[in-house]
Order: sequence, then structure tokens, then C-alpha cells
Amino acid sequence: MRRTILLSLLSVLLAFALPVLLSPGGQAETEEAPEEAPGGETAPAAAAARSSGPALPHFSADADTPLTLHTAAGDVETTMADYLPFALAGEMPASFAPEALKAQAVALRTYALFYRENRKDAHPEADVCDSPGCCAACADAGTLRERWGAQYEENLARLTAAVEDTDGQYLSWEGAPIFAVFHASSQGVTEAGAALGVDRPYLVSVGTPETADTVDSLVTTAEVSAENFRTTVLTACPDAALDPAAPETWVESVSLNAAGRVAQVRVGGVTVSGLAMRQMFSLRSTDFTLGWDGDGQRFLFRVRGYGHGVGMSQHGADLSARAGESYAEILAHYYPGAVLSGVPAT
Repeated sequence: MRRTILLSLLSVLLAFALPVLLSPGGQAETEEAPEEAPGGETAPAAAAARSSGPALPHFSADADTPLTLHTAAGDVETTMADYLPFALAGEMPASFAPEALKAQAVALRTYALFYRENRKDAHPEADVCDSPGCCAACADAGTLRERWGAQYEENLARLTAAVEDTDGQYLSWEGAPIFAVFHASSQGVTEAGAALGVDRPYLVSVGTPETADTVDSLVTTAEVSAENFRTTVLTACPDAALDPAAPETWVESVSLNAAGRVAQVRVGGVTVSGLAMRQMFSLRSTDFTLGWDGDGQRFLFRVRGYGHGVGMSQHGADLSARAGESYAEILAHYYPGAVLSGVPAT
């Protein structure tokens, strides 16, 4: 039972350690590896629980905002203006709608400012790093040229425009940057931060427009043989009672939380969190069903969405933008109550 508890706690940390990754084909994917994605899925819950820090001064331009970026080669002194286009390239497909790209640019800027005030133990001398397993993915020019080919200049211009059109803008709560986590996709509703140990008034469950018809691979399946299932569960939970002759009895119940995601699974007399199950079987999210296929002698997971589910859904943002919503409206929906700060006076 002790190992089960530890696994559950570890999964909470991992849930925000992986922001949103992009496959070479340019499809947004997470996790939390912050994880999701910034989730993507985007950052450790323990770090998020720290003080949000003092209110930041108004930043008139990204070019005036210094940023220390940690890389494998060492720390690099840069500016928000130089960092964001390449972070945006690492976190969202350039083909997404302009307003969605703007919303993502604001979320990334906010995330960087949050950790500028609350630096991580992983790199205490730097604000953010270029690792998607810790902060946010940050692509380099060489990788993007190889990925985009002849579209390199056009795509980079689209991303740079999204950054420049939101120059200096960030989301705040009580004057300080919010913990702007995001993820790839959810079906129907997003997850509340409190369900993952990140209780923030602006990280609540909200509706999101993705459906299986509008987002490729929104719904996926995973098949696990009885032997593999038993070995995996016993490795994490050695106290589980799993009779090799009766796999149909192993999964006793599946409990859902308010957002319809798996909160707990009772397996072999042991309670395992939905996060732990996700990690154990490399599932795309905790929004899954689990059943036993007696004919195939296997367990079947049906998984909806990709990432930790907290904060802005990237595919949801894209669909909303294509439906006519502005980036400000998208951000207000996914981070309710947060204030879009740094907007030039008109």
C-alpha cells in the first residue's frame, strides 16, 4: 500500500512535468510531457504550490523582458521576444488558427513569467528550460527547417506574428502571473487543477469543443494482455491480489471525478489513482474506460483526449478560433477570472 501511495504522489508530479509535445508531423500531443503541455503537461504541482510572488511591473514589450534559458549546453541570456516564437513552434502546430496561436503565445509568456518569479529547483539559475519534460518545448531553427522544409519562413512568420500581436501580454491573478498550464485536447470538459493537486481559482473544469469528428485521434484505444496487466500492476502494487486463473475479477471498480475522469481504480483489493494507472500503462489521459475482453483475453482501455486536461486545451483553442473567437475570449474561457494584463491602452 505504501508503494501505491508513493506511485500516486509521483504521478501527480509527473502529470505536470510534461507540457505539450509536438510530433514530427506537427500534431499537438502531451504530456504532462506541461503536460500537455507548457501540456504540456506543464510543470510540477509542488512548484505551483509555492507563493505566486510579487506583482510584476508592466512590460511594454517582450524585447525589454530579459529571460534566462537553461539548455543542455548551459544557461543562455535571451529575451522574451527571441524565446517565444521558438517555444511556440515547439508547443503548437503552425497550421493552427492565428487566434489560437496568439492564445498559446500568451499562455507561454505567462508560464515563463510565473517561473521567472518562482524558479524551479531543477534550474535555480534560469527562468525556464528548453526541455518539454520540465518546462516547455523550445524548437531550434535547424530542427524547424528540417520539419517544415520550404514552409520554414512562412511558418516562422506566422508564429512570430502571434507573439508580436500579443507583445507583453500575460494572464494575471491579483497582479501576479498565473500558473498557465495547458494540454493538447479533452473531450467535452477539461479537468480541474484541484484534481491534480493544483488548486487555483482559475484552473477549473470548463467545457471544450473537441469531438472525435473534429480532432484526429481524440479517442484512442490500448490493449493489454492479462499477463502484462498483472505484471505491471504487481510491480507498482505488490500487495494486489491477482489470481492468474481469474483475470476477469481483477478490476473491481472504477470511480470517476466531477469532470468524468478516472479518480481511482480498485484492482486486486488495492486502490490505485487514475493518474497512477495512466502512468503505469502509458495512457494519453485519465479520461478512460477499462474493461476485460474475455474472448481476447485482454484488458481494453478506451482513452479520450491527450494530456493532463488542466487549463487551455490547444485543440479546443483552435476550434474556438476557427469558430470566430478571439484569443482574449479563448483565454477568458479556459482560465476564468484571470486578467489579460499588459494590453496597450486604446
